[in-house]
Amino acid sequence: MRAAWPLLLAGAVIAAAPAHAGSGHDEVRIDVPAGPAGAAAIALARQTGTSIVITDSSLARRDVPALRGRMARVEAVRRLARAAGADVIVSGTDAWRLVPLAPASLPPATPRTVYRAPEPPPETVAAEPIVVISSKRDLTLDQFPGQITVLDGDDLVRGGVGGSEKITQRLATVTSTHLGSGRNKLFIRGIADSSFTGPTQATVGQYLGDLRLSYNAPDPDLRLSDVERVEVLEGPQGALYGAGSLGGILRIVPRMPRQGVVSASGQIGGALTQDGDPGGDISATINLPVSGELAALRVTADAEQQGGYIDKPAIARSDVNRTRIYGGRAILRVEPAAGFSVDLIGLAQSTRARDSQYVDRGGHTLDSLATLREGAQADYAQGQVVVSARWGGVRLRSSTGVTGQELAERYDATMPGGPARLFEQTNRTRMVAHETRIWNHAPDGLGWLAGVSYTHNLTRLGRRFIEPDPVSGRILAQGSSAGVRNRIDELTLYGEASLPLVRGFTATLGGRYTMSWLGGAGNDVSPLLARAFAAVTANRTEKRFLPSASLLLSPRAGSVLYLRYQEGFRPGGLAIENDFVRRFNNDHTATFEAGARIGRADSGPFDLATSISYTRWDDIQADFIDGAGLPSSANIGDGRVWSASLSGGVRLSPGLRVEGGVTVNRSKIDRPSVSALLPMLAALAYSDQLTALYTRTRQVPNIAQVSGRLGLGWTRPVTQELTLDVHGWASYVGRSRLGVGPELGEAQGDYLDSGFTVRIGRADAGVTLGVTNLANTRGNRFSLGTPFSIGREQVTPLRPRTVRLGFDASF
Repeated sequence: MRAAWPLLLAGAVIAAAPAHAGSGHDEVRIDVPAGPAGAAAIALARQTGTSIVITDSSLARRDVPALRGRMARVEAVRRLARAAGADVIVSGTDAWRLVPLAPASLPPATPRTVYRAPEPPPETVAAEPIVVISSKRDLTLDQFPGQITVLDGDDLVRGGVGGSEKITQRLATVTSTHLGSGRNKLFIRGIADSSFTGPTQATVGQYLGDLRLSYNAPDPDLRLSDVERVEVLEGPQGALYGAGSLGGILRIVPRMPRQGVVSASGQIGGALTQDGDPGGDISATINLPVSGELAALRVTADAEQQGGYIDKPAIARSDVNRTRIYGGRAILRVEPAAGFSVDLIGLAQSTRARDSQYVDRGGHTLDSLATLREGAQADYAQGQVVVSARWGGVRLRSSTGVTGQELAERYDATMPGGPARLFEQTNRTRMVAHETRIWNHAPDGLGWLAGVSYTHNLTRLGRRFIEPDPVSGRILAQGSSAGVRNRIDELTLYGEASLPLVRGFTATLGGRYTMSWLGGAGNDVSPLLARAFAAVTANRTEKRFLPSASLLLSPRAGSVLYLRYQEGFRPGGLAIENDFVRRFNNDHTATFEAGARIGRADSGPFDLATSISYTRWDDIQADFIDGAGLPSSANIGDGRVWSASLSGGVRLSPGLRVEGGVTVNRSKIDRPSVSALLPMLAALAYSDQLTALYTRTRQVPNIAQVSGRLGLGWTRPVTQELTLDVHGWASYVGRSRLGVGPELGEAQGDYLDSGFTVRIGRADAGVTLGVTNLANTRGNRFSLGTPFSIGREQVTPLRPRTVRLGFDASF
């Protein structure tokens, strides 16, 4: 069977790619994903209408990077051969055969016409342009005036499929809260606000493709399996993305279905956590053609169990915080005509955390004094319809999506000397979003973009207290607490245009005009209070124009200098304080940034990126603990944030690369809001706490002053078919504070995390060993596990040292 496989591959390539009548030097658009050379040859043959034959099985299994861009057919074949370490033999009109490079000492056995494609030195590898999808108009990396990081999807699933923590481990500029999967908030470049799930919109916009994942709901923590890449775009990005992009954008780009190809891949792994339960994960993807070349379907499914490691000795339970995550995604792509496609996308994920993951400060490392079961459950689902079209150099994309997200959280709210009591908070979100944009971009930088978007979002925040039976868990009594409903309809028009002033020097102007219609009401509020709140909850309209401008200088290929000005905002809303409904206003940021980039991580001996930015932040929205011990939201004042970052990498030798990054943030609230301080002052028991409160309210919450990361990658052939890949990393998360006020002012962060993965195998199958938290650091990722913390100081430790053994395969 092994001997017949190359012949079957060759026959498939020839049958799939009839000779094209045009010239091999005609330029075509190429989009071949990374993978085995045999699969890449099939995809390239189909896209170029040529014949490409590989008859050597070992060559067909060699892994090659993605091949993208507009180029001549013959050039595309040459690049594929160079990546695979092969010769290109002309076998006819627009027909080639790839064979392994012959040893230098042996001449060819027979005369032949051949294009030599020797592997060039690493310093001279010609890299394909990286198209920044988040630019919304196909700008290449050398044309983009801002800081962006592109994370390869294959790197993100190394050592097992994970969620947002895979991103925070790789980037010093991205941080997260740590309430638990499906409950966290992400922060970029020190633009952080609140730590709990409330009515405020996140400072980071999260997108799958062209549509946002949520509006004022937490990070759904989607599994990053079968992802082409993740782009992290530092903000603000108000002109292109509107509300909720103060800190930046995180965009997940899924792998799309491939026409005419049957393929499958997956991985499975088991994990052991020190002082905890075992866990495991499994992921599978299949690509199937539908109706021949007309359509294709791609389906991904994931399941993961994260072993628990927190003990609750008061109720004789150990490893209580086990978490189970199930999810999947399906994409159907239909291409009825050249330059026209329709994508139907559906995704869903369910997360069940059996209990909380915080412990008591100063106690045993992994013990919690809580006497009740807490935990959370999160459900997320989204459906999208995406229509894309092209007319010459003009492109159009129209995306429409419907999203549902629900989160239920339970906290121990037992008062000293009182009966056992739980506090339960539910956050239900429904969102409809649409965006249509049209754009044109020329290679010299000249281009334009125009778009319109509409978003409808409705959020219901409910609260209740429960008195459970400590033994059976049966509810003995319950009572509702005041909740709130927030509704927003947002219509925006936006545009951007770039003009090359002289060679290598480009100016860009953009803007976004937004009209927001806001409304809402209190839930479970007495009719008397509801009438008193009528003026507060009345419908209102907000209008905002967000300009942007940039200058970009590219003195030579691979080098960029830029200046940028951007604004961002978040609309206001309604929050609950005790049993009262209060309004908080929109906040606004304006950022000046200067930066530079030299080289690229995937080519050349080194790369470097640096930036420094100053942000003025007005009417900062943030959380505090009210007099009833519940989280609430308010505008805490005006402030400023200085941020500087430096990242890069060096190739020390073929196959060995070291990379790292550091970010420094300095924040200050220079004009605190007196109205926001009054509830906090009422909560103080002693006047000598005023000084501490004043100090804490001068700091923007959740901003670590210093964060850094160091990584190493090493690849070495072991045999002709087996390759050894080693990747290690260490990251430092600096000290920050959870929030404002006496309850949220405790310090968090200031810990070192580390890990590594080792994989040995072929491109289509391998075994992986991974270890996280190498030093078994305890740390403190989050200061407050429950807001009802009277007499108890809490921390959220890192997951203890965990070892995972996994297997991956593709067909």
